[in-house]
Amino acid sequence: MYLNLFSPVYEGVAMTLLLSYLLGLVHGITPDEHTWPITFSYAIGSYSTKKGAENGAIFSLGFTVQRALMSELMFIVFAYGLYTVKDIISSAVFFGIVYFIVGFVMGIAGYYVKYGHYFPHVEVDRLINRALISKVKNIRHEEADFYKRDVSSRMAFIHGLIAGFGFGAFALIIYFVFAPSMPNIYWGEMPGLLFGLGTMTMQFAFGAAFGTWITKVKKLGKRGVQFLARYMSSFVLLYGGITFMIAGIIVILFPQVLSYGITTPIYIHNLHSLGIGFFIVIFVVIILGFISYLRGMRIAQSRYVSSSV
Repeated sequence: MYLNLFSPVYEGVAMTLLLSYLLGLVHGITPDEHTWPITFSYAIGSYSTKKGAENGAIFSLGFTVQRALMSELMFIVFAYGLYTVKDIISSAVFFGIVYFIVGFVMGIAGYYVKYGHYFPHVEVDRLINRALISKVKNIRHEEADFYKRDVSSRMAFIHGLIAGFGFGAFALIIYFVFAPSMPNIYWGEMPGLLFGLGTMTMQFAFGAAFGTWITKVKKLGKRGVQFLARYMSSFVLLYGGITFMIAGIIVILFPQVLSYGITTPIYIHNLHSLGIGFFIVIFVVIILGFISYLRGMRIAQSRYVSSSV
């Protein structure tokens, strides 16, 4: 039997749920701006195979919960003719708002890894004491003096819940084709749930791979690897978050950018039409990841190589 994953249609409950899961696998393995940058950031920051896989799964769990709830909502929307809801969540403004919120939360997570708390705050007495001590002892606070926290699994789950509101080709199929075709309200959440589980399968694997890679960095020792992992995670989350926020503002102000893209002969969603989402993935994961690796390695080598423990 031929399974059309590019333009699938409803083919009965069992086959549709299988298609939903398979689409989730494709979603998880192809460059997607709502999964790859976040999984990469959290998995790298975990600096272990087990924790990397765990953070990938926790992020995907939040994503799966959201997709199941949205799938149920879309069944209700079509069953009761609430088409205004459909128009809102598929609009460019909604798309841009999701980008902005995802970016904002990424920034908060990155700030937490670097400074140990979620929001900037000034403790005047500690600031004065630090300034006096630094002046007397000629202490200069460097990059390696920060990055005291590991990435938060709780933030990964919240990120998954928010990222699940991203609206692309996969969401259109799940929400507008599969969910409305379910036999009743008790089955309405199933396409989203199976799609999320398919995504989770691949994000679990990617999380483990990213977490393993960071542990293979040579000559840094345990503390050096720990610093490099936290540095890269914080850097990608902070500047990746800014990237998402800027992209969100651009989409809201100039919604026509969503229609721009490079068409390829690869008939796989996320690879056939390379739009703003694809380029966000490349910038955040590849470019920011590479820059953070080079900068983090330079600091780690100067600080930890000679005293590796």
